Parts: sequence; C-alpha cells; structure tokens
Amino acid sequence: METTSLGFPLETVLVFIGIALAAIFIDLYAHRKDRVLSLKSAVLWSIFWIATALVFGGYLYIHHGENVASLYITGYVLEKALSVDNLFVMMAIFSWFAVPNVYRHRLLYWGIIGAIVFRAIFVVIGTGLLVLGPWVEMLFAVIVAFTGVMMLRSGGDDDEIEDYSSHFAYRFARKLFPSYPKLSGNRFLLNQKELDAELTKPENADLVGKIGKGMFYATPLFLCVVVIELSDVMFAFDSVPAVIAVSREPLIVYSAMMFAILGLRTLYFVLEAMKQYLVHLEKAIIALLFFIAAKLALNASAHLFGHGYSIDPTTSLFIVLGMLAFGVLASLIWPERIESDSEPTS
Repeated sequence: METTSLGFPLETVLVFIGIALAAIFIDLYAHRKDRVLSLKSAVLWSIFWIATALVFGGYLYIHHGENVASLYITGYVLEKALSVDNLFVMMAIFSWFAVPNVYRHRLLYWGIIGAIVFRAIFVVIGTGLLVLGPWVEMLFAVIVAFTGVMMLRSGGDDDEIEDYSSHFAYRFARKLFPSYPKLSGNRFLLNQKELDAELTKPENADLVGKIGKGMFYATPLFLCVVVIELSDVMFAFDSVPAVIAVSREPLIVYSAMMFAILGLRTLYFVLEAMKQYLVHLEKAIIALLFFIAAKLALNASAHLFGHGYSIDPTTSLFIVLGMLAFGVLASLIWPERIESDSEPTS
C-alpha cells in the first residue's frame, strides 16, 4: 500500500484520526457541564483513555508488526510520565489563581487543545531537524539531560507556589486586555455590558473606576489559561526531543504524544488526589530523562563513530515501565513522613 509523507499508509493515518476524534467527541459530550470530577470518575476516564491508546497500539501491532507497536507504546508511556511533572505545575498554577475545582476541567480542556497544536508544530520541526545529521540528536540529548538536572536541583521546592503575577504570559495577557480581578462564572472574557453588570453588585463597589477601558476584560480564568498554555510550550521543548529518542517517524511520535495528552485532564484529578502518596515518582521521572538522554547520545554516537551499539524498542519499553513502576513502589514502601504543624510542648 502506498505510504504518505508521514511514513505510513493513508489507512493508518485515517484510523489514528478517526479513533482520536471519536474519543474527543465522547469526552467533550460527557464533560460538557462544569462540575467537580470525583476520583472514581477520574480513574474510570483515565482507564478509558489508556484503552483508547492501546486500541491504536493494537492496530499498529496487527498491521505494522511488533517493533512499530513497541515504539508507539514506549513513546506513549514516556510522554505520559513526563506529563506528570507538567500536571504538578498546573496544580500550582490553579492554586495561585484560586481556581475553584468546578472550573478546572474546563481550563484543562483549553490547555490540552493548546498542547495538541503546539506538540504538532514541535514534532514537525524536531523530526525535520534530524535530517541535518546526528549532531542534532546530540543536541536533543543535551536538552533532555539539562531538564533532568534542573528537576534534580529544584527537587525540594515543590511546596513553594510561584508568584505568577511576574510570569511573562500573565503580563502579556494583561497588556492585551484590562483585567477584572474576580470570577464571573466560567467566563474567560467580559464585554463592557457584562463588566458594568458586575460592577453594580455591592460587593464590587471598591472596583468602580479602578479598571481600565477596553473592548473586552480578562477574568482570572483567562489569565490562568494563558499561563498554562505558555508553560506547556516550555514543556514541549523537553518532551518532544525525549519522544523523538524513541522513534523518528512523525506519526509514531505525534500519535503517542496526542493519546497521552488527551488523557491528561482526567489524570490531573487522579494525581491531585494521589500526589501526597506518590512522593518518589518525580525521582523516577528524572532517572527516565537521563536514560532518554543517554539513548539519544548513543544513537547519535553510533552514526558518528559507527560503534554499532543501540537499545532495541522492546528493551526501551521495559526500562521505561520498570523505572516508573519502581517510582510507584518506592512511594508505597518508603512514604515520606508528614510532619505535624503543631509540635508537642513539654
């Protein structure tokens, strides 16, 4: 069968698009209303997204063989793991903006849409750069290793909430639109009539005359989603080179990333509930980044020096799964002791 520019037959591309669009439609229909997602519901939806990813993996296994399916699953698991740190950052952003739980699913939806678009752009650029030679792959190895070093250095600062008022995205959004500092339902932007209606409320009397003029006014939800989008762009700089270490095929890279990203909304609520228990998972993710950096460097040096050493797709998959499993088991066996705020006095 004739292949497309993505390196796979048109039928495979259409199957990927069909499965992804069907799953997105089901998810959007089920979560069309603002409501708090329970842990049970989040777990069930996370299982749904994992099953959806495995359906496409099964199709690749049947039609393109074990190696292709292993590359896809490895990329999927890797992107899922790297996204955990991204979700922890989103938790900090939501906390700083004081976003109610009922609206977080809506904000995550727009964050995911942005991630899908930005990942597509980075995948095209990243896989395209690889044709320039193995030194590009070596550069990707340095980027991934540097990310691991930065995560290692900031390992003890998880409880500190960054002041996002100085964030570039926050300042840029406030230059685009005057900001209204309070929530107005699930609205991102208010027009002049809606703003006037808000200012007539007695509790907002102190804001009259203090908001600049504009066609639209940004609410905290809009400022929050802009910060999330830019944060995800920064994460794409790390995750795209990491997944490219698994495969150079754009469809493998992008499908693995997209199915991982589509499940992040529900995974967020699972991690939010389980964060205090998965205390060593980030250490496993850091180790995973160093493994991927070494794999990229090994691939590049094989092209440069012809030593012939490489790590096959199945071995890579087992290493990735093993590191993550060790992080989860270590968290269960050696949980961090929660210190009491009040210490007994003698």
